[in-house]
Formats: sequence, C-alpha cells, structure tokens
Amino acid sequence: MPEAQTTQALRPCAYHVVRYTPNLVRDEWVNIGILLFDPASGRLLQRLLEEPVEFARVRRLHPAADEELLRRLSDDFATQSAAAGGNAQGYVARLEQTLSNTVQLSPQKGLLAEDLEAELDRLYHDHVEVPRPGRLADAATRNGIRARATQVFRGTGIWPRLERRLRVDEFTYAGDPLRLDYGYRRNGTRGFVQALSLSQDLGQAKVLAFTADAIRQKLAHTEFVAVTEAEPRPQENPRHHFILGLLQAREISVVPLGQLAEWSYRLRPTLLGGSTN
Repeated sequence: MPEAQTTQALRPCAYHVVRYTPNLVRDEWVNIGILLFDPASGRLLQRLLEEPVEFARVRRLHPAADEELLRRLSDDFATQSAAAGGNAQGYVARLEQTLSNTVQLSPQKGLLAEDLEAELDRLYHDHVEVPRPGRLADAATRNGIRARATQVFRGTGIWPRLERRLRVDEFTYAGDPLRLDYGYRRNGTRGFVQALSLSQDLGQAKVLAFTADAIRQKLAHTEFVAVTEAEPRPQENPRHHFILGLLQAREISVVPLGQLAEWSYRLRPTLLGGSTN
C-alpha cells in the first residue's frame, strides 16, 4: 500500500510581486516575478520570467522593454539573496532600496503556506504567468504540467527527496537562465525531470535535448525524463513525431501526466532519502 502523505503545518509567510515599469510617467507595469519568504526560518524563494512566451508578452505590452535587464534580474536577485545569509526580511528591505525605478516590489502581502515550493508555483501562476483561455489550454503549458507533476510527486511521497529548479549553467555556459524542474539521485545516477508541452513552443524540446547532451559530457551516469500533458501520438501529429524523435535520439524518456504516479511509485524505493526543504 502507498505510504500516507505527511501533512506539514501551515505557517505564516509573506510575498511581493516583482513589477517592471518601463514608463514611470504613465505608471503602467507588468508583473515579472514573485518573492516568497518564511519570516520564521528566513527561507526565501524567488521566481522571475523564464519562458520565451513570457518575454514575448512583455515585448507586446512594452515594445521598448529592456530585455537584457529582465534576463539578468534572476542572477542579480540570486547574488543578493546569497549575500543576505538567510536574512530574508533584510534582503527584501535592501532590494527595495537598491532596485531601479523600472523594477519595483509590490506591497507585502501575507498568506499561510504548507509547502513554499508549491505556493511559489501558485503565486507565479496567478500573478505572472501568461493568461490563457480555458482550463485545458492552461494544463498544456509548462507551468500547468509542472503544477500537476508537483501534486503527483507529493501524493506519491517522493516530493521531499527531489531537488527543485536546478541551474544548468555549470554544465552549459555561464549565464544560461534555464533551470530544470526536478532532480534526484539514485544508485549512483543523477536524474533530471522537465515539464515539456507537446502543443506549445517546439524550442522547449530542442533546449532540453541540448541541455541533456551538455550535462552528459560532464556527468558519467545520468537519466532524463520529459513529463508531457498527454500521450504523444506521433502517427497522427507531425509535431509529436518531431518531439518524440528528438527526445528518443537523446535517450530522454517521455512520461505523460497520466502515467506519472506509476512512474513515481517505481522510482521511490531507489531514491536517496532526505528532504531538500
């Protein structure tokens, strides 16, 4: 029988929405990220624009947007966060003093959170992710797939044993903004799991294939899994045929969301213990 999922206590947390305001005179902004922190532990999580479609939305709203500034914000925030030494409130206060006029923080808001990672995804979805009409369309995005995958991993009991949002620039090139959604270690092998939409940007599959090649050049034992919103139908859909062929050539397994729980239960006994929280 599956192990019962451990329920964590709700704890009071706070968050800010990161805003980009390229024209101060017009006082118009677009939300570009979330800062979420637990005042009691000092733990802070942050997530800023990362998907091509999200940068494209900013360009549509503000054609003269400083995209170079937006792309380096994640690294800038990470550097300042590391320098804060676990003092989340001090870090946020320093940000508010040092941010340019075009990048601002919304007023602080409070909430109760059981899991900070899951709460960060929810806040990002609600405040930053590109709006899409209809629940089915939302489920087909990377963010939608990742949210469903998180629910599965929590339900199957492997969530505490997963690494989340792994940087890849140590394997590719300095400044690479990509983060792989999940990672794990088992029997001397590093595993990496990435949400991948079959119906959205084909470039996602190309980036994952390139990243897998780069990581394998530096790590001897690896395995890669792409989690998709549905079962690929290569015989019927040329897009699916391309994506599946590309991934198979790189030995990247494809696991549809409908099969992810079964995959997780098979993986669980082999995982190294310990929480990343």
